[in-house]
Amino acid sequence: MKAILIDSDILIDVARGRDARLLERWTDLSGSDAVIAYSPVTVAELWHGARPHEYNTLKALFRALTCVPIGPEIGRRAGDYLRQFAKRHAVELGDALIAATASIHNLALWTHNRKHYPMKDCLFFFIAD
Repeated sequence: MKAILIDSDILIDVARGRDARLLERWTDLSGSDAVIAYSPVTVAELWHGARPHEYNTLKALFRALTCVPIGPEIGRRAGDYLRQFAKRHAVELGDALIAATASIHNLALWTHNRKHYPMKDCLFFFIAD
């Protein structure tokens, strides 16, 4: 069984229905036995940029997914990532926390923004074209 951590950029596209191809892939994944998870960081990022007419869509979307809480181990690993990558790669706290969550829980990260995740121990989720 696959376990996938969805990055904020993917969920924004899903919620706003911007990309038919991505939505098709999302539908296929949702119908599979994959565990689809998100970080509380993603909730904060999406809620921060949400428009009032999107609130119900976001609530429904998050109810259908699994939240992976942030604990001390994730915090420590994120701190290590920031120490290693903040200056050279402009890694920010949110991305460090998401990468640490994926790494610690052995989740493949689905993102459009690979450059935000230079960590060698971060696995990525790919859907074949």
